[in-house]
Amino acid sequence: MSSVVEFFCISSCAKAAVLPEAVALQRRRPGVVLICLAVLAAAVVVAFLTVGARGRWDFVLAFRGTKLAAIVLVGVAVAVAAVMFQTIVQNRILTPSIMGFDALYSLIQTSVVFFIGARGLGFGDPRLAFAIDVCAMIGFALLLYGGLLADRRRSLHMMLLVGVVMAALFRSCASFMERLIDPNDFVVLQDRLFANFNTVRSELLLPAALVVLVALVAAWRLLPRLDVMLLGRDAAIGLGVDHRRLVIQVLALVAILTSVSTALVGPITFLGLLVANFAYVIVPGFRHIHVIPAAALIAIITLVGGQLVLERVFALNAALPMVIEFAGGVVLIALLIRSSKR
Repeated sequence: MSSVVEFFCISSCAKAAVLPEAVALQRRRPGVVLICLAVLAAAVVVAFLTVGARGRWDFVLAFRGTKLAAIVLVGVAVAVAAVMFQTIVQNRILTPSIMGFDALYSLIQTSVVFFIGARGLGFGDPRLAFAIDVCAMIGFALLLYGGLLADRRRSLHMMLLVGVVMAALFRSCASFMERLIDPNDFVVLQDRLFANFNTVRSELLLPAALVVLVALVAAWRLLPRLDVMLLGRDAAIGLGVDHRRLVIQVLALVAILTSVSTALVGPITFLGLLVANFAYVIVPGFRHIHVIPAAALIAIITLVGGQLVLERVFALNAALPMVIEFAGGVVLIALLIRSSKR
C-alpha cells in the first residue's frame, strides 16, 4: 500500500518538475470553466426572473421564483445522481433511470388512477402524496440493492440487469392498466407522467430541498473516494477503498436524489445523460469536485434557459421535457455508435 502511494507521489513530483506550466494550467482550467458556467447560470436565472415581467414585482418574483426553485432543485439532484451513478457502474451511457425509477413512478400514478380514479391524484394533502411517492421509490431501491448486494457473490452487473427487467415489468403493468381506465382519466394521467415545472406545489419545495441538501452533503464527503473508483474496482480496493460499502452508499444517495426529483416534477429520463456527458467534455481532468458542480450548473442552464426560451420566445408552457427527451435520445444514439466503433 505504501509503495503504491509512494509511486503516485514520485510520479506527480516528476511531472510537476518537468512541466510546471502544464500542471499549473491543468489546475487553473477547471476553476475557469466553473466560473464561466456560474456566471452564465446567474445570467440565465436573472433573465428568467425579469424578461417579459409585467405587473407587480412582488407577484412576478414570487410566481417565477417558485418555478425557478423547482427547476434548480431538480437539475442539481439529477446531475449529481447521474455523475455518481456513472462512476460506480464505470459507464457514461447508463443513468439512474435504467434502474426503473421512472417506470415505478409511472406505475404508482397509473395505479392510483386505476383503483381510485383521476380524482385520487388531487385528493388529500399533496405533501402526503409526495412522501408516499418518494418512500415507495426509495423502498424499491433499498429492496433491490439490499437483496442483490447482501450476497457477496452478486455483482453490480447483476443488479443492473435486474433493474432493467423490473423497469420493463413496471412499464408493462402501467401500460396494461392505462388500456383499461376511462379515457377522461387517461388524459389527466398523461399530464402527470410528463415532467412539468408549471404545476409544482410550493409547499413541496421546502421538504424536497431539505432532503436533497442532506444527500448533497453526504455525497460531498464521498468525492475523494469516487475519484479513486474511476481507476476500477481492483485498483480502488488495492488503494484501500471499501468498494462494496462505497457502492451501497452511492446507490442509496442516487436513489434519494432521483426519487425526490421524479416525485416533485415527474420523470426526465435523458437529462442526467446530457448534463453528465457534457460536463465530462468541457471540464478538464477527472476529479468529481469539478465534474459534479459543472454538471449541476449545466443542468441549471439547460432547464432555466430552455424554459425561458420556450415561454418567452415560442409561448409554450410544457414542451421543455419533450425537447430534452428528443435531444437526449440523439445523444444516446451518438454515444452508442461511438462506443461500437472502439
